[in-house]
Amino acid sequence: MSTATFVLAATSSEVLNVIAAFVGGLFIAGALIWAVQLGMRVRDRELPRPTPDEQPHLPDTGAVHEEREIREPDEVPHAQGRERLLPHELHHAGSKRSEDQHRRRWLPGKSGSFGGGGLGHG
Repeated sequence: MSTATFVLAATSSEVLNVIAAFVGGLFIAGALIWAVQLGMRVRDRELPRPTPDEQPHLPDTGAVHEEREIREPDEVPHAQGRERLLPHELHHAGSKRSEDQHRRRWLPGKSGSFGGGGLGHG
C-alpha cells in the first residue's frame, strides 16, 4: 500500500468521526428541544399558581413561637403478673417533661471535650 492510500483511509476515518459527532450532537439537541416542549405542555395542564391573596398569612396574634423544655427519658412500665406488655399498653412518647427546667450549663473542667474534660495538664 502506498502512502496516499493510508492518507486517504485516515482522512475518510476522520471525516466519518466528524459526521458521527455532528449527527450525535443533532440528536442530543433534538432530544433537549423535545424535553423542553414536553415540560411546557405538562406545565400548561397544571393548576394555575396561587395569587398573593390566596397565599397563607400570619395569624392575627402574630408569629407562633417555639417552646423549649427539658425532657427526660420515660421508663417503660414493667409487666405485672404477665410475661410481656402489649404495644397498646406502652406510652405514646419515649420521654416526659422534666421536673427541673433549668438548663445545665457547661463548667470549665467538666466534660464537653475530647476525653471527658479535665484541665488538660499531663
